[in-house]
This record gives sequence, structure tokens and C-alpha cells, in this order.
Amino acid sequence: MAAVALAACGKKKDPAASATAPRQAARAVKSDAVIAKAVKLDQTIDASGTLQSNEEVQLQPEISGRITNIYFKEGTNVAKGTVLVKLFDGDIKAQIQKLQLQQDLSKTTLKRQENLLKINGISQQDVDVTANQVSAYQADIEYNKIQLQKTEIRAPFSGTIGLRNVSEGAIVSTTTIMTTLQQIDPLKIDFAVPEKYRLAVKKGDIVSFKVAGDPDSYKGSIYAIDPKIDLATRTVKIRAILPNKGGKLFPGSFVKMTILLKDIPNAIMVPTQAVIPGTRDKQVIVADSGRAKFVIVETGIRDKDNVQITSGLEPGDTVIISGIQQLKPGSVIQYNKVQ
Repeated sequence: MAAVALAACGKKKDPAASATAPRQAARAVKSDAVIAKAVKLDQTIDASGTLQSNEEVQLQPEISGRITNIYFKEGTNVAKGTVLVKLFDGDIKAQIQKLQLQQDLSKTTLKRQENLLKINGISQQDVDVTANQVSAYQADIEYNKIQLQKTEIRAPFSGTIGLRNVSEGAIVSTTTIMTTLQQIDPLKIDFAVPEKYRLAVKKGDIVSFKVAGDPDSYKGSIYAIDPKIDLATRTVKIRAILPNKGGKLFPGSFVKMTILLKDIPNAIMVPTQAVIPGTRDKQVIVADSGRAKFVIVETGIRDKDNVQITSGLEPGDTVIISGIQQLKPGSVIQYNKVQ
């Protein structure tokens, strides 16, 4: 009986031996992957913008007055220098006539005084005072002639007149907007791109865009880039120009546009879902000897399904695109499919 009891005791597990036993192998995570390859990338940037007039001005009088004539028709084209609106000028003309009469009298007086001066019948000071008065009248006449010009509101450039906001007989002031004048051929496009593209975009680059409700596509070229980055949006403001023959496009229209840049011959593209966004940087998971390795990367151009990796990856790297949430550094990877 004693021998049987000893044999039974010998079959019991030793807790210390169990603790030092090898751990069970880590369970592999099933994932899909792609092989990073260098491809030719048509470098484009998508942006939204607004069409602007090449030139635009709100027509306001420089002086207050009553409108006596309106010479333009709404929505028509006018040439630079065309008189558009005329203000009452009778009071200014009367003032000019009065000053001319006073000047003529002063000139006559000056001539008489100069004759008297020759025989010492008057002092040189009296002659100088009269001569100065003649010059003062001339200055007043010139000033009123300038005021007279201000009663004619002329087109500062050739363009298309907008809707008028006044009628003949209306009293207007310097704050009254009578109408607008816009030059719509060519047109400008104002848009912005993220600051990371500030060196990629250059003057002369072609932009293509579409306007809502218009199936046609249009093209323009970049001619100006703001030298300062907007602090609020961290974008660079850019302006392009395009012809608008026939006035088919309207200023103020919202446009969706694509900027065509130089092609990148050896761009590494990976599916968008492979990139893990972080608070400070972005990462992708690559397979290193069958285990997960997290790599910090920088991204570039995006399209519908893929994103360019500008640093952090090399052609031939195996990039994980599924099962990412289950992977940790060093996790064993079991491939479902490798593209």
C-alpha cells in the first residue's frame, strides 16, 4: 500500500516546473499586403477656387450732385474713357466764368500799373500784388475746371457695365454706388493649395477646371503666387488667368480645378488604408522577416485610392494593408494575399 501511495505522489505536477515551461508561440495575425513599387505618377493637385474679373470697379462720383444724364445701358460693353453719367455742372461753370472776368480785370489793372511803374507813378510792391492776384485767379480757375471734370463719370477701362442703381434726377454723394464695371475677358481664378506644394507649383503651370452646370472643361495658366503662407489655413494663395471669349464664364462662379504639375518618374504609391495617421507623424506597417515593423513615413500626392510615400519606404518593401488594428511591433504576420 505504501508503494502505491508513493507512485501516486510521483504523478503530481510541480508548480515551479510549470512556471518555467516555454510559453506558447504567439498567434499569427492574418493580413493582406502589397509590394511597394516605383511607378510613373502624373502629378496633379485638386483644389477649389473662384472666378474673378480681370478688372472690377464700383462706379462712385468724386463729388456730390444731381444726375442730369445717364449714357449707358445695363449689361453692355463700353470703351475706356466713355462718359457714363453726367452730374449737374451749372454752378461750377458759373464760378469759372466769374473767376475769368475777375482775372481779366486784374490783367488790365496790372498792365496799367506796369505803365505807371515806368514813370515811377506806382511802387513795385503794388505791381507785384496785382500780378499775384492774376496768378491766384488762374489757380482758382484750374481748380474749378478739375471739379467740372468730376461731374463726368467715365469708364476707367474697357469692360461690361453692370446693373444701374440710380436714375436721372437722383442726388448722389461720394458713397453712392451707381453701377459696376467689370472686365471679364480674360478672367482670373483665385485658389489655394496646402503649403507642402509651395515648391511644386510654379508660374506657367496649367490648371484645368469645371464650373457647375457646364459640361465643358476649361484651362488656364498660373501667373502669380502669393509670397506669404496664410497663417490661418496654412495654404498658399495662387492666381491663374484664362481667356473668356464670348463671356461664357461669369465672375464669382465656384470651380473645381486640377493643377497639372511635372510627372514624377519613380513615385512609391500605396493604398490609402495602409497609412496610420498619428498626432505628430504618419506610419505604415512593413513585414520584416515575417514580423510587423512600424515605419514613420511622409506622404505626398493622393488620388482616389492611393497615396504617394515620399520618404520611409523603398521599392520592394512589403506593406500591410489589412488587419492593421490587430498588429503590434513584432507581431507574426500570416499573409492572406500579397499583391
